[in-house]
Amino acid sequence: MDINEYILSNEATIRLSFFLGVFAVMAAWELIAPRRALTVSKVVRWTNNLGLVFLNTLILRLLFPAAAVGAAAFASHHGWGLLNYYDVPLLVAVIVSVVALDFVIYLQHVMVHAIPALWRLHRVHHADPDFDVTTGARFHPVEIVLSMLIKFAAITVLGPPLVAVVVFEVLLNATAMFNHSNIQLNLAVDKWLRLLVVTPDMHRVHHSVEDDEANSNFGFNLPWWDRLFGTYRDQPRGGHETMRIGIHSYNAPKQVSWLSGMLLLPFIGKINSYAINRRQWNNNNY
Repeated sequence: MDINEYILSNEATIRLSFFLGVFAVMAAWELIAPRRALTVSKVVRWTNNLGLVFLNTLILRLLFPAAAVGAAAFASHHGWGLLNYYDVPLLVAVIVSVVALDFVIYLQHVMVHAIPALWRLHRVHHADPDFDVTTGARFHPVEIVLSMLIKFAAITVLGPPLVAVVVFEVLLNATAMFNHSNIQLNLAVDKWLRLLVVTPDMHRVHHSVEDDEANSNFGFNLPWWDRLFGTYRDQPRGGHETMRIGIHSYNAPKQVSWLSGMLLLPFIGKINSYAINRRQWNNNNY
């Protein structure tokens, strides 16, 4: 069995193993050295957030049994994509693929903030009243399906090796759990680490209730895109311990902490003008 056959046969096991391992480490770290005091019952939040994760996983496996790796195998078989057209060394192809796919995720993240109809879906992620390891996987099922379709399109154009797609998916899940974790990280370490990867303190700014802070730090894995495109913000105005997490207008417990409320949240309220250009601070929201 060659490497591609092994990946196709074991993709789900590989991803699940890394997910459980990283989740366990981050969850333990949060207990030992938390960054902030939580405001909502962890039992309630974790039960419902992880329930949403399970639902999303089930939906994706039903709709796309082969997932992103299957799309890469299909593109490779048909010779689709830039990296399948040119003879590129495997290591170079893997690095280019991981960086390019991460850039696509950055652009996708900006898009779901910039387009009001898509923001309605994405606000399920932002409405979490606390910020911890389970927040990193808390997304509405429709957004999850949309994200997978965007990955399929990117894979078709790029033509990445199968191993690159698995590496990217594992990194994306692992870093999402890491940078959403409620962990205390040495400030000097954070300063240097955020040059290479998005850290919890860097991404926590993005979960502020304030528009100018929520419309910054869009990166999930690589931190460079925010610096390159002017969406980087170093620290929250109110400090990490006291900043408010969530969305101003959506904070009822059953609406933001219960699975039924999360599933209905995109369909509540009228479509407004929330967009990426709302990056000025308005203290009238208090």
